[in-house]
Amino acid sequence: MPEVSSYEPPPGARSTMDADVIVVGNGPVGAALGVLLAQRGRRVTVLERRRRPYTLPRATSFDGETARLLAGCGTGAGLGRITEPAGAYQWRTAADEILLDIAFRTEGPYGWPDANTMHQPALEELLAARAAELPGVTVVRGRQVVGIEEREDRVAVTAEDEDGAARTYTARWVVGCDGANSFVRHHLDVPVTDLGFSYEWLLCDVRLREPRVFVPTNLQICDPARPTTLVGSGPGHRRWEFMRLPGERAAELNREETAWRLLAPYGVTPDTATLLRSTTYIFQARWAERWRAGRVLLAGDAAHLMPPFAGQGMCSGIRDVVNLAWKLDLVLGGLAPESLLDTYTEERRAQVHESILSSVQLGRVICVTDPTAAADRDATILAGRRDRGPTVPDPAKPLTRGLLHRSGDGSPTAPAGEVIPQGRVRGPGGTGLFDDVVGRGFVLLLAPGADAGLDEEQSAFLTDLGTHVVRLLPEDGEPKGGAVADVGGVYRAFLSRHRADAVLVRPDYHVYGAASGPGTAALVDDLRAQLGAGVPAGAGGSGA
Repeated sequence: MPEVSSYEPPPGARSTMDADVIVVGNGPVGAALGVLLAQRGRRVTVLERRRRPYTLPRATSFDGETARLLAGCGTGAGLGRITEPAGAYQWRTAADEILLDIAFRTEGPYGWPDANTMHQPALEELLAARAAELPGVTVVRGRQVVGIEEREDRVAVTAEDEDGAARTYTARWVVGCDGANSFVRHHLDVPVTDLGFSYEWLLCDVRLREPRVFVPTNLQICDPARPTTLVGSGPGHRRWEFMRLPGERAAELNREETAWRLLAPYGVTPDTATLLRSTTYIFQARWAERWRAGRVLLAGDAAHLMPPFAGQGMCSGIRDVVNLAWKLDLVLGGLAPESLLDTYTEERRAQVHESILSSVQLGRVICVTDPTAAADRDATILAGRRDRGPTVPDPAKPLTRGLLHRSGDGSPTAPAGEVIPQGRVRGPGGTGLFDDVVGRGFVLLLAPGADAGLDEEQSAFLTDLGTHVVRLLPEDGEPKGGAVADVGGVYRAFLSRHRADAVLVRPDYHVYGAASGPGTAALVDDLRAQLGAGVPAGAGGSGA
């Protein structure tokens, strides 16, 4: 269920501005942010320079954690219709030896398949349909942002239509989700760190005329004669990417006849497929040093770009706006100071930095065109892989900075920062994934028989945050009130592993902290203090 803020602005306050938040850019990242804020009762204006939706695919997949985040946008029922689970991801040598073998689970730790292939226009349609259901979202197409002026309590954004006619929109906050060539980022004059790692590839998107099964779903051919990528991109769609070789002219590569020639060995011809797009692109590895300047913030490709080899570009953008949406909501509602938004950059930039470095490392392995270097690479990796079978994906990256429960030395106290798994639970209305049964937002999860020991003021604080206080029952327990039966034992196992009676989870599913016994009340007070809400005299302690 969507989280809805109980905050209402003073009478007349709404009429002085066009929106609470202006989002620049209506790609998946900007669209998701608009939905997430509107679900919390906020008014959002989304300014998009394109008059019509972009109909060609860009991203081709998202991981299980991102699927969970997208489901939080109210699109969960439609995700299965527009996606197909990927079975595996392999890297192979020119001689077809396996260098890397990852087996994706159809039901991963976050309640969704580990890897979900998709046709991006279908995802954007799903998000647009959800936005249309929410009265708080206004999408204005055909408007190019040309000016941003921050005033005392608001930001004025000027946008022009195709005829050059300008209009100014006002909001308390502006978020630039306007892509790699972001106007918002350039306007803010934000320094960018560029690792200088880039190669040019020919991208070929096809729609297959007949169903075909590809095993593995996603394949990286590490052939120095032509590094090549094959990936699923949703029902009936597939993508091939071919690296431009040293000395090869981009103009020669970027021809339709070249695309068909390179696709032919894979049984992809004009008789078997429709070529939706054939174009060269150059990937980059860079990030903005600042993601906030006053009342203006950056998210998605406007804040970071990475090579495609780990499939984390769009996923990182979705994580950005899920992190940002609930913090903006608390600030707009007067439940947290504006300084809370500084934790957005602190938390997300550290995670993105790691993702970019990992993607570059993968790229350095893949983008090898020297036969001798490739042979050495293959021998080294194959020696390390001897007698090893497929692996499963690593868990989602934990937060290490920002709004987390910490020990005396300032380090996060485990499991603070982890993404809590999602299992199935049974509530009074039936059985389903935890997020759907319980609802989204802050969650205080209590072990069977545990007493949170909260006083009236602490309970009121959690209520102000819209927190779901949930007591776990054994699998055969009878749910009632705020209790749910832990059908698969996922949550009891999590609490047991961390020797905790309670876990406090943020709206982005990262654990704020865990505690045992009387430490639960101290944990709640710690969150109050970090949000600037204050702690009653005499309260204290770092929790357990």
